[in-house]
Amino acid sequence: MARIIGGLLLAAGMALGLGACSTLQLAYNNLPEFGYWWLDGYLDFDGSQTPRVRDELTRLLAWHRRQELPQLVALLRRAEALAPQDVTPAQACELVDALRDRLLALAEEAEPAGAELAVSLTPAQLGQLRRKYDKVNAEYRSDWLALSPRARHEKRYERWLERSEDFYGTLDAQQRNFLARSAAQSIFSPALLDAERRRRQDVALTTLRSLAGAQTAEAQRAIHAYVQSIADPPPGPWRSHQQALQREGCRDFATLHNMTRPDQREQALKRLRRYEADLNALGAQ
Repeated sequence: MARIIGGLLLAAGMALGLGACSTLQLAYNNLPEFGYWWLDGYLDFDGSQTPRVRDELTRLLAWHRRQELPQLVALLRRAEALAPQDVTPAQACELVDALRDRLLALAEEAEPAGAELAVSLTPAQLGQLRRKYDKVNAEYRSDWLALSPRARHEKRYERWLERSEDFYGTLDAQQRNFLARSAAQSIFSPALLDAERRRRQDVALTTLRSLAGAQTAEAQRAIHAYVQSIADPPPGPWRSHQQALQREGCRDFATLHNMTRPDQREQALKRLRRYEADLNALGAQ
């Protein structure tokens, strides 16, 4: 079920994840096409579903442009105000929570169309979804679970270094050493993440099978409950790990930011302002 709405979440993520204006505008304006092919890889749409999915993705992008881009611009301005100064972990987590709220709003906007699609899925399509899940799980095993702890730490370090230098510019030795120590000491657990993802997949497939022939309103309630369970997991090991991992991430980001030089903070501020200009341009189209 996450894959029914998952493709519809690309808009917000790409809006904040791309750098050059031309690249961002090209990707954002073509999200209905990208989203369709991504979803089709999971569900193999039939002739009656294809036009409805394409129309909904187009509608959702228009809604996102109108309703959510201004919210993302406001979020960027909050980050711009913080960039020149030291920040606390709590301030970093406030930005993370605000972005999470925007993603949740997008997911909820997609729920009615997701419900219509859910009740139309055939057993063959659910079989395709199971096979796609299995492929994704195998790739994750290869990418993370098969690695030694040291290789896993090095991989996380390299990714964090790349993102940080894209934002702040070249990091010095002290800053790089901090990233390396943080990656080595992180509580991040690929095994826990893998187990939780598999659990969600099983719940999604069970729920979708139960919705065959159901009324759309019933399907929408089921999808809403599923989305909420991901956004706000019930008490248990996964919720505790997720919350601890977010606190760790906010603390590490704040520590790194507070280690940056004035020129690095200026580069970060310029990058945020470019993002803001890009989103304003997209909103004006």
